[in-house]
This record gives sequence, structure tokens and C-alpha cells, in this order.
Amino acid sequence: MRCRVRWWSAASRGALFLCLWLVLAGAALDDVPAAAIAVAAATWTSLRLLAPGNSRLSPGALCRLMLLFLVHSVVAGADVARRALDPRLPLRPGFVAFPTGLPPGPRRNVFATLTSLLPGTVPAGEENAQILYHCLDVEQPVMAELATEEDALVRALYND
Repeated sequence: MRCRVRWWSAASRGALFLCLWLVLAGAALDDVPAAAIAVAAATWTSLRLLAPGNSRLSPGALCRLMLLFLVHSVVAGADVARRALDPRLPLRPGFVAFPTGLPPGPRRNVFATLTSLLPGTVPAGEENAQILYHCLDVEQPVMAELATEEDALVRALYND
């Protein structure tokens, strides 16, 4: 079973790198040798740096994660714009420490990257196994929103 997972992972990553090559460089017959070398090197490097795991992608949960991200982005973006245009600037900036259940490493980094794209909060480091976020308004339900995002990410990508 382990060998099958590794071959599937290598094939799917190779296909993604080939698609990336085609998007960036186009499809020219003269580029086939360079593309083959680049795709093989990128696939090998990817497998060495991020070994295939037992996680299985959940398409339904991934769609819910994207929808949740889109909704939070629009709502938070409108809130940031309102605050920026309000002459009274109703901001209460500060830091919150979010106790994530994700282990240090790639999973926690993916979560921090995802949440960095949401307006109004920016990961600013780690402290005592918690992710430290700088927020425009610490009185907003930032912790609840981060917990929702973390749960959606785990369901979409890490349902081991």
C-alpha cells in the first residue's frame, strides 16, 4: 500500500508540475527535453521535501473551505474598508494568541498562510505553541473565526 501511495503521489505531483510548466512556458516541441528534466527534478524535490502522507483530500470539504474563505474575505475586506474610510477610525489594534491544534511544520504553515490572506489579521509569530496574530480590532470574534478556519482546513486537507 505504501508503494502505491508513493507512486500516486509522484504521478499527481508530476502532472501538476507539468501543468505549471505549460502555463509558464507554453507547449513547444523544442522544450520537451527541458520540460521533462524540470518536471522530474521538481517532482523528486517535492517528494524529498514533503513526503507523501496518509492524508486524503476531501473535495467537498475543500469546496466548503474555499467558500468560507471567500465569505470571510469579503466580509473582512468590507469591514477594513469601512474602518479605513471612517473619520473616527474605529480601530482597536492588538495581538491575540491562537492555540492551534496543528503541529509545528507544514500543516501549521499552511494554516498561517491561509489566515494571512484574510483582511484584518496577520500572523506575527509563535509564542508558547500558539500563533500570535496582529489584529485591527481585538474586540472582534477573531479567535472564533480562526477556529472555524482551522477546522475547515483540517477537514479539507488533513482528514487522516
